[in-house]
Amino acid sequence: MKRILVTGGAGFIGSHLCERLIDEGHEVLCVDNFYTGARRNVAHLLGNPAFELLRHDVTFPLFAEIDEIYNLACPASPVHYQFDPVQTTKTSVHGAINMLGLAKRRRARIFQASTSEVYGDPAIHPQTEDYWGNVNPIGIRSCYDEGKRCAETLFFDYHRQHGLKIKVARIFNTYGPRMHPNDGRVVSNFIVQALKGEDITLYGEGLQTRSFCFVDDLVEGVLRLMKTPDEVTGPVNLGNPGEFTIRALAERVIALTGSASRLVHMPLPSDDPRQRRPDIGLAGRLLDWKPTIELDEGLTRTIAYFDNLLAGKQGELSKR
Repeated sequence: MKRILVTGGAGFIGSHLCERLIDEGHEVLCVDNFYTGARRNVAHLLGNPAFELLRHDVTFPLFAEIDEIYNLACPASPVHYQFDPVQTTKTSVHGAINMLGLAKRRRARIFQASTSEVYGDPAIHPQTEDYWGNVNPIGIRSCYDEGKRCAETLFFDYHRQHGLKIKVARIFNTYGPRMHPNDGRVVSNFIVQALKGEDITLYGEGLQTRSFCFVDDLVEGVLRLMKTPDEVTGPVNLGNPGEFTIRALAERVIALTGSASRLVHMPLPSDDPRQRRPDIGLAGRLLDWKPTIELDEGLTRTIAYFDNLLAGKQGELSKR
């Protein structure tokens, strides 16, 4: 049994990770400032003696007796990370420094949740880990893209300079239950709009492509990466290589919800990537991992979650 710190643990992915770690017999210290995370995501764990919840912002140092760290703390949707871009960069950079410092003091293995956004608007397709990216360093998305790129730099410098045991995953679009209903991401946007019978918003013609990984598959990949030998550092792409246009996703959501929603078009946001698809060959070789949950199955489970949310059972839609 290990004592494991999960920053951003009350968030969408973090809460699923906390569950899995507890199921594996570990003690979990869940740290979150609840900027985008929600107490309801971990409410079912609060009575478990192996689970502890701490409200804390990772831009400030944290001292804890832990064996491993999963650093997931950072707003991950454009709506949230662009709301306070300076704080977003601080969370990625200062948060990484603080967690790396804790890992150094405790001689703990540490995982960094990086992102496919480090590739920017990619000039190669699909994206492999040796691609350095095509990122605008001064655009409206730069607080997140460059913040995560800097965090990767810090992780590898701590590894080289201090011998820290690091694991870095570049996470591609992930979806599933506990997504924030107002996070501005396409899956949550489309499902909420369809369930409410509202027009579904497509940016441009909806021909830009994305790959969608169900959260259970993603967490399995994260856990497998953390269990690899010390010499395996990453970065490793984790995502579903199945590629869909945004229009095709909207049409699947309409079909699965039985909605009468119409598709409407809006101008493309600045720096919105045209294509995004992971090459997961390295994850297959190192982790023996690939996603197993098909899009329709994952969407059906996610729709059921949002249907309950809209029915007022968890009352989050009025927030933010």
